[in-house]
Amino acid sequence: MVSVAEARGDSSHYPFREWIAPVELPRNPTRAVRIGTVTIGAGNPIVVQSMCATKTTDVDATAAQANRLAQAGAGVVRLAVDSKRDAEALAAIRRLTRANLSVDLQENYRLAADVAPRVDKIRYNPGHLHHDEPDRPWQDKVRFLLEIAARHDCAIRVGVNGGSVDPAIREQYAPGDSMSPMLRSALEHCELLDSLGFDRYCVSLKDSDPARVVEVNRRFAEERPDVPLHLGVTEAGMPPEGIEKTRAALGPLIREGIGDTIRVSLTLPNTRKHEEVEAGRRLLADVAAGRVAGAVDGVADRDQRRLDIISCPSCSRVENEAFVELAHRVREMTRYAADYPITIAVMGCRVNGPGETDDADLGLWCGPKRVNLKRGPELLGSFTYDEILPRLKIELDALISERSERQE
Repeated sequence: MVSVAEARGDSSHYPFREWIAPVELPRNPTRAVRIGTVTIGAGNPIVVQSMCATKTTDVDATAAQANRLAQAGAGVVRLAVDSKRDAEALAAIRRLTRANLSVDLQENYRLAADVAPRVDKIRYNPGHLHHDEPDRPWQDKVRFLLEIAARHDCAIRVGVNGGSVDPAIREQYAPGDSMSPMLRSALEHCELLDSLGFDRYCVSLKDSDPARVVEVNRRFAEERPDVPLHLGVTEAGMPPEGIEKTRAALGPLIREGIGDTIRVSLTLPNTRKHEEVEAGRRLLADVAAGRVAGAVDGVADRDQRRLDIISCPSCSRVENEAFVELAHRVREMTRYAADYPITIAVMGCRVNGPGETDDADLGLWCGPKRVNLKRGPELLGSFTYDEILPRLKIELDALISERSERQE
């Protein structure tokens, strides 16, 4: 087996080091967490991350994309591992890239044992731990993850998403309160990790609404100023709107010293994934130069008055690459509704699709051959990629008509 250190070789030649040092920003006094050859927190430069959108089982394409992202300035590159085949491919990928690799575990936490020897960080979602072995306490699952991480020199990210909070926590709060369940989940996991003597972890609290991202991260930083934060907006969408949303959320936080590593999550074709890294670098440089406004409330107000298209970032879990093209076609087709306060979500896989479209007025989650159309949490049907746009327009027109009638 090739170790991470052997695969990486001389870490002093990492491309991202050429730009990371000059960016100086105020920082909260979080503790240091090492991820391979980079360290976040404790005043270290903010690290930009990205995620491969190629299929993990396509070894050559994934390794090439990881290298391209690192060359663009990504200090950490994330991969999705959902199966034994993905885990086996990871061994070959590790031999072909010197990038600091993070693995994204969603519904199968036990795969950590297969991937940890070959990566630098493990990310798990507290809201998805209940999917696998539902009768096993989540605390036992986290203990398993920590033992694996400690044995193989891996950092941990506790990744909390607004659309996938543990149902047992969510049901204890009012339906309109999405931030309190997120915050509670993150704090509970931090307490467990601390009690087990594991401090090499960071936390992320992400949502598709920039205002909520700002508020929940401020609340967490006040409660746990010692824990490094990974900042980002889930389902930010396509550029340029997705970049604007991310800047609106991350800019105020970074100016306040909150945030130790960031990702700009964009819906992009595989050949353009490096634009996420470039957008993150520009954001850090603009914040450092005072070029990022802090009017996140104004952005939130604007989005509430206008059509808002949410789409998840392209990643290896996308079940049909036509998802990216579909998201762009949805944006073009719905331009006539730009002045209506309607949210449309376009999700690319089963991980994000079923749950993270529930809060949208209209939601599309894409499978290999068909697209599921939802109105709020109600499933309206499944349609081919050719059929979905005309049906979406029918539902959008009906929604516009209903809201117009209410206003009269």
